[in-house]
Amino acid sequence: MTFLPDRPRPRRKPSLTPMIDVVFLLLVFFMLASRFGMDAVLPLPLASAGQGYAGPPRLVDILPEGLRVNGVDTAPTALVTRIQGLTERPEDTIILRGADGARLQRVVDTAAILRAAGFTHLVLVE
Repeated sequence: MTFLPDRPRPRRKPSLTPMIDVVFLLLVFFMLASRFGMDAVLPLPLASAGQGYAGPPRLVDILPEGLRVNGVDTAPTALVTRIQGLTERPEDTIILRGADGARLQRVVDTAAILRAAGFTHLVLVE
């Protein structure tokens, strides 16, 4: 009986498929686990029963292209001055109402202007 020497087998190339699968799973995991932007909280309670309201009306209508305070057109730069004339203290309630067609960003910008001026009790109505 004679033994033949082993022929060298051709070397197999490593498969990259399992590594690609692992990388893909890691990518999906980190995409789902990470936050892509900072969330900002805008405290605007909706009007509800039981909240007291005193003083003159302070209704800010937020239109697609402007603002109205108690039905009078007002520029955004004059909003704070106009509201200060209607309030006695910064804790007085100011009602914000978005008109049809007004973007949410306009509501957020208007609330930011009023909060920067020191008004703390803003209420959003539909």
